[in-house]
Amino acid sequence: MICPLKESSDHGKTMLKITKQRGAEDSWTLVLEGRLAGPWVEELQASWHALPENEHNRVIIQLADVTYIDADGKALLSRLWRQGAELRASGCLTRCVVEEIRRNEPGHVQ
Repeated sequence: MICPLKESSDHGKTMLKITKQRGAEDSWTLVLEGRLAGPWVEELQASWHALPENEHNRVIIQLADVTYIDADGKALLSRLWRQGAELRASGCLTRCVVEEIRRNEPGHVQ
């Protein structure tokens, strides 16, 4: 499956909003809104590193309101998923990206 990662013309105007939410049983949710691209990829990485490392396997990354993911954003999501983050998606773009990340995991059986 090929994921549409089409660049929009307003790339300089849209930002990424990251909201940290504390959940039950020492879990965290990072709610992303906007574009996971360019300098905003580094912001997500910084938010990830700000969480206690021993809780990385209890982190949910909510992608429902993400409108665009560039190649660096996709690579970061893949690394975070391999480090224990749960990726949650609901839109066509984000579901496609998450499915591709899971499918490309070594040992995945299709």
